[in-house]
Amino acid sequence: MHAQPSRVRSFLFEQLDIRGAWVQLGSAWREMTAGRDYPQPALELLGQLAAVTTLITANLKQTGRLTFQLRGAGEVSLLVMDCDEQLRLRGMARTIPDLAAGSVPALLGDGALTLTLDTADMRQPYQSHVPLQGETLAAVFEHYLAQSEQLPTRLWLAASRETAAGLLLQALPGAAARDADGWNRMQILADTVQADELLGLGAIKLIERLFPEEDVRVFDPRPVSYHCPYDAAKIHSMLRGVGQAECEAIIAEQGEIRVHDDICNHEYVLDAAAVAALFTPKDAASLHAEANGKASAVKGTSK
Repeated sequence: MHAQPSRVRSFLFEQLDIRGAWVQLGSAWREMTAGRDYPQPALELLGQLAAVTTLITANLKQTGRLTFQLRGAGEVSLLVMDCDEQLRLRGMARTIPDLAAGSVPALLGDGALTLTLDTADMRQPYQSHVPLQGETLAAVFEHYLAQSEQLPTRLWLAASRETAAGLLLQALPGAAARDADGWNRMQILADTVQADELLGLGAIKLIERLFPEEDVRVFDPRPVSYHCPYDAAKIHSMLRGVGQAECEAIIAEQGEIRVHDDICNHEYVLDAAAVAALFTPKDAASLHAEANGKASAVKGTSK
């Protein structure tokens, strides 16, 4: 199957006060999983998490960075997905190599879902933790969203090695007054969706297939991308925190320091000279030049 571009689209059933969102991740999903040999069950879970994280981030009332972590005692011990207000994704899974298919409880075991939301106007990020409840990832997030947003919510998720996709429906507060059977009817129609339709059809064709008799307003698509660049400064800061003595001991034993960034799948290698430079005091001229460089970088990226 040829992967579609990565994009998300919101839509609204105008006569029903029911909203929805559709996402399809092609290139962004392939970039995220490149070089990672995830077994199929873990890959599908991570792809579904990428899809639902994008859907929720795209519908946030306040802009910010949203991170979901699913931790458990099962053979898939960790799933992480992070998405910012520009819909830039990054994520990873921690699992055993030989993994058999199974339900969420079978794969993750007893665990918890943690949400972290970080916005510019927050002094510290908001966090919430809920137990994993549901046989599928869609059911886990339906339960979470029903509690956190107080809105009836349904999700349909699918993922392959090429594409990850999802569909979300939510009944707004006035839905029952507009049409007492509307929410039930939309769920029944959406329940007919097949995984290959989620993965292969565009938003318009999928909506026309599922809801042919409904008056639906579809909004413009928003692009989604994978964003996990190298960040040597972060690694250098971490090593300075470890301390010079410990770093030099590793160099003496191994000849180099290797740091693997799990979420971005980047490898950082520092030899003895690079480690020595981390702990070499900078003269006034170097500090001044670095300060100017930082100032220029900030100025260049300001809006």
